[in-house]
Amino acid sequence: MSAAPTTRRFGGLSARTRWGLGAGAALVVLVVLVVLARWAWGRPGVQDFVARYPGVATGAESAGTPAWVGILHFFNLFLMALMIKSGLLIHNTRRPAAHWTRRGRPWIARSRTRPATITLEQWFHVSLDLTWLAVGTTFFVLLLTSGRWVRLVPTSWDVVPNALSVVLQYLSLHWPHESTWIAYNALQMLAYFATVFILAPISAATGLRLSELWPKKAAINRYYPIERARAIHFPTMWLFAAFIVVHVAMVLATGAIANLNHMFGARDDDSLVGVVVCAVAVALVAGAWFAARPVLLRPLAALTGKVTR
Repeated sequence: MSAAPTTRRFGGLSARTRWGLGAGAALVVLVVLVVLARWAWGRPGVQDFVARYPGVATGAESAGTPAWVGILHFFNLFLMALMIKSGLLIHNTRRPAAHWTRRGRPWIARSRTRPATITLEQWFHVSLDLTWLAVGTTFFVLLLTSGRWVRLVPTSWDVVPNALSVVLQYLSLHWPHESTWIAYNALQMLAYFATVFILAPISAATGLRLSELWPKKAAINRYYPIERARAIHFPTMWLFAAFIVVHVAMVLATGAIANLNHMFGARDDDSLVGVVVCAVAVALVAGAWFAARPVLLRPLAALTGKVTR
């Protein structure tokens, strides 16, 4: 397998240089926003606005974190990391490590007589997608049946000014007084709502369309061309990656021990249970990321179909 070099050039600049310039520009923008927020904090009316909208939307309270939330959170973290890895493999691979053909008739075939064949990298991505969809479906069912959906779904327009208040408090370095054990703040609610109910379905719908197992002569192809799905799917992956980076940064910046206990320990205290469980989870994700190589993927793919070099 040969992959595109990391120093590939775009518009005269290497990809590494463009990443560096992008990161530098983002840092400059952040510093400017912090300066402006600090200046605005002392303006007349700002304190009254923050007092009126402290940051938690109406009806968002649902105390506690059930164990199933922490378990599914880990599986989502694990699968999302590997999905990003497999997506990058598909995007960068010029010569597939192998090809996979399902034994017997596939659930979606390109023709009536010939079984569909995909690359090993595509098999890896599709397998992760299907597992992720199963985890997501389980999460949706438990979210709705437990009543915990009120933490993620806005039910009042006051979520907007409360979210703006949270942004102002964060940027001005006046951390809002909150407890994620009781309720997420309005900005978190909007971010989680967008990720769970918008980005995830878009990713699933476009990913299915991009699969080589999609019927080549399906009538819907006229209205849902693969080029359109590709133009949406890859940027969606980067939005997920950006969410993960910001999410992790905020977890660490707003009280790492308490937040990790909520997320991984299903408890609201100052113990190190959440930290230990999170460390184990991160180690498993990192190990799986580096282990996801053709030498391991080939025998795994062979369990579900025929693998050819």
